[in-house]
Parts: sequence; structure tokens; C-alpha cells
Amino acid sequence: MPGGRLTEQERREIALGLADGLAYAEIARRLDRPTSTVTREVLRNGGPDAYRPDVAHRATERRARRRTPAGPRSAKPLPQEHGRDAEAVRAYEEKLATVLMQTGTPRMMARVLACISITDAGSLTASELVERLQVSPASVSKAVAYLESQGLVRRERDERRRERYAVDNDVWYESTMASAQATARIVETARQGVAVYGRDTPAGTRLENIARFADFVSENIARAAGQARAILHEGAGTPVDTAAAPDRDR
Repeated sequence: MPGGRLTEQERREIALGLADGLAYAEIARRLDRPTSTVTREVLRNGGPDAYRPDVAHRATERRARRRTPAGPRSAKPLPQEHGRDAEAVRAYEEKLATVLMQTGTPRMMARVLACISITDAGSLTASELVERLQVSPASVSKAVAYLESQGLVRRERDERRRERYAVDNDVWYESTMASAQATARIVETARQGVAVYGRDTPAGTRLENIARFADFVSENIARAAGQARAILHEGAGTPVDTAAAPDRDR
């Protein structure tokens, strides 16, 4: 199996594989490279939708020129608990971040959310995020502020009074409900358009159909999220509101 940095030709092959919709594992098999190498390469250079081989190659050359003789701090994998394979953990973290990016989460925010989510404690300090992700404190601060505004991360204090950023079992419920609320706003806006264009006009009919479809989807997503939350919390002594649904004008 070849080692060392990816060549420019290999990066072109990665781009072709992404364009063909191939999985990272299949692209890696064709290159005779570890899947984690391909995953890191794509995630580090814009993700599957924005990956450009020439840009990625130039960026790698610039990083190599800036690198100190001691190498980056991330060269040695972090120690893992429970006998986990460090390389497998790192590859999975990058894969999770890539999937989050594909759902619309910005790159740095996706990396921070993935990093926190896979910790056993479910929380990390800012300095721990900086060390694990090898990014600046400012990048972490901006990412956390965004995730907090979306209800995906909360702040807490540990016994040493350090601020920690945490996710819990409700993180996906809150995210799903936020999506349902956003869809509900589409319903409201579409129905405002019906009043403007007229219910019996082609544009008005189209907007009414949009409103009906989005209304049905939003309501069912909210109901399903509440039911799933209730089931997952059953027996945990956590009160849940299964009737939660986006507000809308009927």
C-alpha cells in the first residue's frame, strides 16, 4: 500500500470518484489508500461538494512549507479509552463531520459538533477542542456560538469552574424541531403569497400547494420527533411534551 502524501493525479482521481457519487471506501480501494486518507483529504479541502484537486494540491504544498521540523501536534493520535482503535475513531469523526456538512452545517461547526458528540463525556472545553481539531481559539468560539444559537450545544461549568460545551440526548430532537419550525415559516409565507396573487390564479394555486405540502411535512416531523423523544426517555424520569408542534396560523 502506497504511503506518503497524495499525488496530484491521485487527487484528480478522488475528484472524479466524488463526481461519480462513489463512497470514500471505493475511491480509496481504487487508489490503494486507506479510507481514512481519502476522508481526511476531502474534509480538509471543502467537503465532497466543493473539493477541487488543483486547489487541494496547492493548499497541501503551502501547509508543507509552513510546517515546522517537529511536525504538527496532530501527528500522534490522541489516547483512546475502552481499547478503541485511534485511527478508526479519527476516521469516523471525519466521516460524521462530512455527513453533517452534507446536511447544510458549515464545515467548522460540523467538525466541532462531531468532535463533542463522539466523546464519552459528551462535552469538551474550548482548549480541548482547539487541541483536538488543531484550529484557532477564534474558530472554536465562532463555531460554538453558531451551534448554541441552533440549540445543538449548551454551555456548562465543571467542578473546576471551566466552561464546557456539551451535547446531550435531546440535541437531535432540538435540531429536528428547529427544522420543523423553519418549514412552518415556509407555510406561513406561502399562504401570504396566496393572498397576494389570488387563490384562483396559477401562481396562487402553486403557492397553496406548497403551503399544504410543507404544512403536512412540518406537522408530522414535529409529532414524530416528540413521539421518538418520549420513547427514548421512557423510564428515565424526564418529562417530555409529545404534543409539541410548530406554531402556525390556521
